[in-house]
Amino acid sequence: MHTNESAENYLETILILSQKLPVVRSVDIATELNFKKSSVSVAMKKLRESGKIMVSPEGYITLTPSGQEVADRIYERHTLLSSWLERLGVDPKIAAEDACRIEHVISTESFEAIKSHIK
Repeated sequence: MHTNESAENYLETILILSQKLPVVRSVDIATELNFKKSSVSVAMKKLRESGKIMVSPEGYITLTPSGQEVADRIYERHTLLSSWLERLGVDPKIAAEDACRIEHVISTESFEAIKSHIK
């Protein structure tokens, strides 16, 4: 199933927050992304309905296996591309911003070629 850039960003954010916090809630995502809680709630509903996340009765958000797969893929792309750009001399802030844009549009074939070239 194809996910859009917005959904990918939310899933990546949930993954990152889950590594830092004991539980992830909509308010944590809103704070991290500097979005309104209402916007995050709408997005969480869509992600839940598409089977990418589960939300407990307490409001704790966890990734489903398919959501985890998307989040892992995007996070790997982000970290590899941003570190590669930094090694090329790009300012870390710009490298992170550019990696965030590239990670959503780069083909699997191109990413794998970059990945094997870097390693």
